[in-house]
Amino acid sequence: METKRTNKDILVKGVKKIAVAIAFMFIGPSILYVAFSNQEKPLYIPLLILGGAVCIAAIIFAFKGLNTIMDSLFHKK
Repeated sequence: METKRTNKDILVKGVKKIAVAIAFMFIGPSILYVAFSNQEKPLYIPLLILGGAVCIAAIIFAFKGLNTIMDSLFHKK
């Protein structure tokens, strides 16, 4: 009988997605802080949009990374 093992290639892909999500979790709020501290500057709106997009991307990458890791552990095809 064959034992189930973790698919290491898929696991590495999931960990990479989580690493990107963690980076975005620090970058996004930093950009938002800079945008909110300079509301009178002309780059306020672009920085606000960029910061929001990076925060949303962090959430998406975190969910996709966790889903990929779970797929590697439980062999969902």
